[in-house]
Amino acid sequence: MEKRLSNDKKPAGLRRGAWTEEEDSRLRRCMEKYGAMKWCDLPSKAGLNRCRKSCRLRWLNYLSPTIKRGRFEEDEEDLIIRLHKLLGNRWSLIAGRLPGRTANDIKNHWNTHLSKGASPKKSHGTLKPYLKVPQKRSQRRPERNLGLSSPDLGPLIQ
Repeated sequence: MEKRLSNDKKPAGLRRGAWTEEEDSRLRRCMEKYGAMKWCDLPSKAGLNRCRKSCRLRWLNYLSPTIKRGRFEEDEEDLIIRLHKLLGNRWSLIAGRLPGRTANDIKNHWNTHLSKGASPKKSHGTLKPYLKVPQKRSQRRPERNLGLSSPDLGPLIQ
């Protein structure tokens, strides 16, 4: 199959945008028939006019039968919060600990539901954290000597 390149060096004629039910069913049938294969071979075998990356992401994030869809359970959310404290934004490592959940799904759930609730609680004491209690002169830290008291700088700092 010969590919023509347009001015922006991308293969011409590839479909972009939302996937149709027809394309989803073709991708499912191809994966059932051939199983795991090279992603670069998939669009031509499935009869899709999509790039290989689009096919791979559609299968891994939406169509694969191993994906767990729907609401996150409470224990899954707790695990995500604990793993995020430990690993940070390494969504693929976190997804490896939650079977059936994709890294993209976990990242989206974190950003929309959990990130605000997982931040440390602010103190509700009587003093605001930005207000300082005045100290007695004897409790203050001594001024730092910045080297401005040398004899040659005397006239400049007066």
